[in-house]
Amino acid sequence: MSLSDAVRAGAGPRELAAAEVPAEFLAAHLRIEDEKTFEGIEGDRDVRNTLHVGAVPMPELAPDEVLIAVMASSINYNTVWSATFEPLSTFGFLQAYGRQGGWAKRHDRPFHVLGSDAAGVIVRAGSGVRRWRVGDHVLVNAACVEDQEASVQADGMLSENQLAWGFETNYGGLAHYTIARASQLIPKPAHLAWEEAASIPACGGTAYRMLVSDRGARMKQGDVVLIWGASGGLGSYAVQLVKNGGGIAVGVVGSEEKARAARALGCDLVINRQEHDFGGDTDDEPEVAVAQGKRLGRLIRDGVGEDPHIVFDNVGRSTFGISVFLARRGGTVVTCGSSTGYQHRFDNRYLWMRLKRIVGSHVANLQEQVDTARLFDQGSLVPALTSLFPLEETGEATRLVQLNQHIGKVGVLCLADRPGLGVTDPERRARIGEDRLTLMRAYAHDGVRAA
Repeated sequence: MSLSDAVRAGAGPRELAAAEVPAEFLAAHLRIEDEKTFEGIEGDRDVRNTLHVGAVPMPELAPDEVLIAVMASSINYNTVWSATFEPLSTFGFLQAYGRQGGWAKRHDRPFHVLGSDAAGVIVRAGSGVRRWRVGDHVLVNAACVEDQEASVQADGMLSENQLAWGFETNYGGLAHYTIARASQLIPKPAHLAWEEAASIPACGGTAYRMLVSDRGARMKQGDVVLIWGASGGLGSYAVQLVKNGGGIAVGVVGSEEKARAARALGCDLVINRQEHDFGGDTDDEPEVAVAQGKRLGRLIRDGVGEDPHIVFDNVGRSTFGISVFLARRGGTVVTCGSSTGYQHRFDNRYLWMRLKRIVGSHVANLQEQVDTARLFDQGSLVPALTSLFPLEETGEATRLVQLNQHIGKVGVLCLADRPGLGVTDPERRARIGEDRLTLMRAYAHDGVRAA
């Protein structure tokens, strides 16, 4: 029996250890010869033109790493950046990493296996791995840190050599197999299917750090939290965290369908920006952002009675000036990304004179990820998974995210040949409730609609 077949059959540690590791495996990847595909193109950079699914060679395992048979993964916006080679080609990241020498050299290849989420089974463990064994079911934290740096004893995300796994490293999670450091591993919630669990770490952990962690916005009971993109992957978890923490969730979304999803998640107030023209390209005109902020602020006060204590922003260029204006006096804007552009301009008077804070946040450290997974174990959080694609259709899945036509998290089945596998605690699943766990699946898009 092949290793892949053994994993699919649910074989035990002894059988997995006895099966031969394949010399190559199926993976969604980029090729260095496509690096100039979109050069000079100002219009649509369709990710389906550069994302390939095919065989790549199996890497050698470092002593502090595990080899994981990936049962499911999911799409994050960094895969869009990678596949469009914007703002930089990720092959540059791999080349820079490879120049460190040693085991890092494996990552500098003429292909780049993408993906910053994975749920799967450990099938090999390096000689330096202590706390994990072949057969363990795990998730992977997208933050790959240098765990021998002093700074990580305070916070893993302070590592000078911290890399985004599957974006700044090779051999990511959109594949049949992946490699990860033991310091990235999170126990998989036993009541979740593989594809549900794979939707958690990159977005769930990021939202937790942004809102709940003492390194983020330090949300407290009663806080009004404005969430841009409240029906997206990050936003879906942010809404749940706000409601669990006794806060008031105000969601901004881009369509009536997304508004319904945000309400289903528990948003106290949902604002459809299509109806009010918020969040256009205001970044080069701070006065326009202020004008939009005034209108949005009135809607928020009319709806919940107060200005936001916290603004949750991962959109960037098109919303950041509004976010800075909207946060109340002494409030906080917490940001983890810029899907509409990195260069932000805003009217600084509303920051300094009103004593606001801007907090930068990136993924989550391992303890924050484990704390997030525990909330799923308890049933306090549920998966944001909506659409689901086979690995062979990774291009279509990524295109859905590129066009912002998705809701929640877009999942990808890898070695799992159908949804619903991987549940090892059906009693807990029954207690939490199938309807609750699959709440977001009602908003699945089976394919990419016309742009």
